[in-house]
Amino acid sequence: MKGQMDYYAINALREKHAGWALLRAQNAPLALHFFMSAFTDPNQRNVGRQQLIDVLDDVLFGVRETYGEEKFPRNASEYLDDWAASERAWLRKYYVQGEDEPHYDLTPAAEDVVRWVESLKGREFVATQSRLTSIFAVLKTLVQQSETDPDVRLAELQQQRDQIDAEMQRIREGDLKVMTAPEALDHFQQLTTLAKDLLSDFREVEQNFRKLDRQVREQIATWDGSQGELLDSIFANQQDIGSSLQGRTFQGFWDYLMSPQLRRELNDLLQRATQIEALARMDNLHTITNLHQDWLPAVEQTQATVRQLSQQMRRLLDDKVFLENKRIMQLIRSIEANALDQRDQPPSNFAMEIEASSVDVALPFERPLYEPGSREMVMDDVVTADDQDLDASALFSQFHVDRERLKFNIESVLEEENQATLADITAAHPLSQGLAEIVAYYQLAAESDWASINPETTQRLHWTLEDGSVREAVIDQIIFVRPA
Repeated sequence: MKGQMDYYAINALREKHAGWALLRAQNAPLALHFFMSAFTDPNQRNVGRQQLIDVLDDVLFGVRETYGEEKFPRNASEYLDDWAASERAWLRKYYVQGEDEPHYDLTPAAEDVVRWVESLKGREFVATQSRLTSIFAVLKTLVQQSETDPDVRLAELQQQRDQIDAEMQRIREGDLKVMTAPEALDHFQQLTTLAKDLLSDFREVEQNFRKLDRQVREQIATWDGSQGELLDSIFANQQDIGSSLQGRTFQGFWDYLMSPQLRRELNDLLQRATQIEALARMDNLHTITNLHQDWLPAVEQTQATVRQLSQQMRRLLDDKVFLENKRIMQLIRSIEANALDQRDQPPSNFAMEIEASSVDVALPFERPLYEPGSREMVMDDVVTADDQDLDASALFSQFHVDRERLKFNIESVLEEENQATLADITAAHPLSQGLAEIVAYYQLAAESDWASINPETTQRLHWTLEDGSVREAVIDQIIFVRPA
């Protein structure tokens, strides 16, 4: 945990932190207005360059109408390049695989400044009761789930059950307490604030993953040890990325979000929240129904970043192996060239000469170990086959699994949902060819960039045979995601 900041730490932030530099910049109002219009207000990431230029042109047009053309004389593309430069670091510029146009995203430092500036305008309604409720709920979970005494845990569960029984009895007697309108507005504002904060955290999560990977790549570039020691270090650092505090919390959120039961429960709660009478006049009430849909692309982009880091690490190792092989070939060519130079004037201290085009080198460790032979028993009895009673119907009962039909099944389900498990797809399109069809689905998932196989979670699939019997298969969880 970080300690209290002193004068020197604060002064270092003032000199080096990108967010502080943004606040001190002359064009900070323009930059912040643009960041809000392009990223935070529409709640989007991974925006193409031309789309950002169009948004910035609109912002500049509105400002110049009031202050004149001299206020911000440069064009939109120049401002965009300046804000994405390494000395600014307010925007992150990168390329998406398969596209020539660069994409941009807010850096965590710039987003922190945007959130802080937005908070300066004040709020008409400040959530206090819901925050206190959240503090109590988190504190209870922390204390109760950390308790190691079974008797204390049982006593707390018994107390919770008594409270639930008492609440149920009051409801049966007609004493039904409903949240008042101010309390509902309080909790709704707390909900929307937490949802936005969670979505903005993914930028910092992604940056932390890139920072960990940059340390590993620097180690590869400056490594002077053996290849085996380098691989051990690489695998240890790769494991550190996944087992770090950042990696474990992110994986926990991903597992929670990928649970079909929890997703159904979340959808049901969001739909019921939109039907609360006290919130009927809220302008942004419909936005809460899309909370999980906003999270999924952000989580998927962070997962894609982790996968890309692993691929980059593999390419770095391949480059290092290539350079080592190239050096070995240079040494071999040097030896051959020296041998050709000495062919006409060989050294005088030769011990022996051989008349051969090459020398057969036999190292002791290349000799195979002794392996005792085994006698093969050959059965020479001839048995006359009687094939008159054989059932040849099996030769004509072969079938073909149509992969195009399976792809159509997946796409039809993803038209309604952002993602679906194989169990969801087979529920909508029941299995008709049994285990062979499951294997074909598994092969499609392994070959697709928009599917993931989670070996830590299983799912059960069912199908019915012609005789009416039901078969069941337990396989790894397969999740198909709608392509962006």
